[in-house]
Amino acid sequence: MLRFGTAGLRGPLRDGPDGMNVTTVSRAGAGVAAWLRERCLGGGAVVVGRDARHGSAEFATATAEIFAAAGFPVTLLPEPVPTPVVAFAVKRLGAVAGVQITASHNPPTDNGYKVYLDGGSQLIAPADAEIEKCIEAVAEPVARQAVSPSGGELVEQYVGRVAQLPGVLGGPGERAAVRIALTPLHGVGGELAVRALAAAGCTDVHVVEEQFAPDPDFPTVAFPNPEEPGATDLLLALADRVDADVAIALDPDADRCAVGVPGPDGWRMLRGDETGALLADYVLRTAPADPLVATTIVSSRLLAKLAAARSARYAETLTGFKWLARAGEGLVYAYEEAIGHCVDPATVRDKDGISAAVAACDLVALLKARHRTLLDELDSYAIEFGLHAGDQVSLRLPDQAAAVALAATLRARPPAEIARTAVKFTDQALVRGRMRTDALIFEADDFRIVIRPSGTEPKLKCYLEVFAPVTDAAGLRAARTAATERLAELAAYCRSLGSGPR
Repeated sequence: MLRFGTAGLRGPLRDGPDGMNVTTVSRAGAGVAAWLRERCLGGGAVVVGRDARHGSAEFATATAEIFAAAGFPVTLLPEPVPTPVVAFAVKRLGAVAGVQITASHNPPTDNGYKVYLDGGSQLIAPADAEIEKCIEAVAEPVARQAVSPSGGELVEQYVGRVAQLPGVLGGPGERAAVRIALTPLHGVGGELAVRALAAAGCTDVHVVEEQFAPDPDFPTVAFPNPEEPGATDLLLALADRVDADVAIALDPDADRCAVGVPGPDGWRMLRGDETGALLADYVLRTAPADPLVATTIVSSRLLAKLAAARSARYAETLTGFKWLARAGEGLVYAYEEAIGHCVDPATVRDKDGISAAVAACDLVALLKARHRTLLDELDSYAIEFGLHAGDQVSLRLPDQAAAVALAATLRARPPAEIARTAVKFTDQALVRGRMRTDALIFEADDFRIVIRPSGTEPKLKCYLEVFAPVTDAAGLRAARTAATERLAELAAYCRSLGSGPR
């Protein structure tokens, strides 16, 4: 059967207990309702939303009707919405829970059931295991009661808040007009992103027409994920054709945002770590006293250095926004290298691609008024903090069990050297406390590799980072060349892990 974890359920659309179908969703809804009642939260408000994937409308209706029959007032959002709208609505309404029907950037054959708890944060252990036990105890048939969809007020409130972010986060300053290229990758974020950008003052937006309308088959991409090779080709071609200042790619449920920039060798997408440093610095411009910024164990070490230089506290968590949203008091910004950014944790306690897009475009406008670019800012960070160059290797495997098994093999026989360099090995599965997880870390003076099985896809993920001191622009060019070569060596080692026993 599908296991209840990683904020809920996710799996292929098919009959039976190991697939996403109305029966699975109904049992999940009844189980969550029972768990809430056990905690004296019965009768509290519940928000239900959905994306535009196959089955999402039917699953959202079933979910809403099951909560209603269990005695919960339900707000069923009327149209397909980005996932962060549900997180926003849970917090805005003071709801006891929220459910978004989505599989985010998974293939078109998948769907999912994402759960938010009080405050709009994703559920964490032990709630997931407790809910799973409640699901197992569900007696069928599950009662349902008709629910009328709500109006669009919550969506309007969300757009209104996002439109305020340039003034709230970017603060005062001259802004130049910017031209934006945008794609929602056939997902549900396109129209809302254009509206939010316009309300924030960015009206010169050009969209990838072939990918703008929601389409559950994702016909123009092999995988609907901005990180996948080729997924942003149409976006970057459009950005070049219209002479854009910045390119924005949202994933299908619009909770993640990738940023593209023009450079000396043409357009390219920034890595999540690059965007993370840029947005952290942007948010810290106007942050209150003693702010906290956070990222994850697999992300770049750059944020810790930037935070110290900007008089901010720094926290590190396990991967996933269920942990980042709980990083600590005073959190003003959090990101994960997988292009997830939370620029407004007081309002949305999860990653939010649309608010991140507005913040990124406002930063471009501020810099353009000073005749600078995002790449100029990244160069200045390299000179201030040393070069941090990253890459990622994802080994796609037959299933998640194969990824876990490959990690176990590497754990049992860790290398003493990688790329002709002695490495220190840390097995995070043996670490006590909140940072214990199924991850392997290999460190040397000039690089760091973190290897872990994906929690949502059949992949073994390898996160690479190379460090190099830099003193000036001339030194930066040489350091980048050397770092590219070093990353290629490390990537070759990681790819070799999928070729069999070592």
